[in-house]
Amino acid sequence: MSIVKPDMSVNLAGIPLRNPVMTASGTFGYGEEFSEYVNLEAIGAFVTKGLSLKPRAGNPTPRIVETPGGMLNAIGLQNVGIDAFIAKKIPFVRTVNTPCIANFFGDTVDEYAEMTRRLNEIPEVVALEMNISCPNVKQGGIVFGTDPACAASVVAACRAVTQKPLIVKLSPNVTDVVAMARACVDAGADSLSLINTLIGMAIDLKKRRPVLANVTGGFSGPAIKPIALRMVWQVARAVKVPIIGIGGIMNATDALEFILAGATAVQVGTASFINPGAAQTIVEEIEAWMVANGVADIKTLIGALEV
Repeated sequence: MSIVKPDMSVNLAGIPLRNPVMTASGTFGYGEEFSEYVNLEAIGAFVTKGLSLKPRAGNPTPRIVETPGGMLNAIGLQNVGIDAFIAKKIPFVRTVNTPCIANFFGDTVDEYAEMTRRLNEIPEVVALEMNISCPNVKQGGIVFGTDPACAASVVAACRAVTQKPLIVKLSPNVTDVVAMARACVDAGADSLSLINTLIGMAIDLKKRRPVLANVTGGFSGPAIKPIALRMVWQVARAVKVPIIGIGGIMNATDALEFILAGATAVQVGTASFINPGAAQTIVEEIEAWMVANGVADIKTLIGALEV
């Protein structure tokens, strides 16, 4: 029997998505910036640039550099702040019939909780994605996302002040990603997104200096896909919440590999710098693949990897 229109819908922690393709935080602005390049109502959801209580200017330039197989960025979490987000960005979000997920961060547990309270009050934001790859300034600079106890404390604080789905974005710069995943789920996470960027650097041989003003930056792109796939597969087997796969997704094949490994949805990041319409293109490619391969429902592929 030929399939005319396969079912690409998925349910992400209670959020119905028309398809599993989302955009990754920090690579898609606040949605409006890409609206002339991609039909936002063709993708599953879009995730905002990371938000903080106050505006941040970010790091000095140069803060982005292309590398073999990917790119390094040291943007420094530049963003407009929660007040400007509500006043200047939400009016556009209101016009789009696609779930908007707000990524956010803080420097302390109290800041994370306050950001959660503020975002919880915005009806146009359907879910919250916590970036825990940030140092806790009150705990000697320990990164929230590298210590299970620290991660659990901040997730629990945010869980206590929101009824919205809470997604925790995991760092790959850890010894045991499964331990981190379990700590976050036990503390109340409804979903996990992984992976965030790896830490890397680039050197200018002629100048004998780092290329990035910040010296190190977050490494993303096709080169990290094997690491991301492995971590998604490990975490998906260890926890019972939906997983969002991230890391070097450039086409439908990449996206479907993450889904087979156990991801309910995927996020497209670096690909959007090469092709601003990458997320929509990947949706179309997945649908074409499903039709060609007789797959009627994408949900049958989630975690279907044979090991």
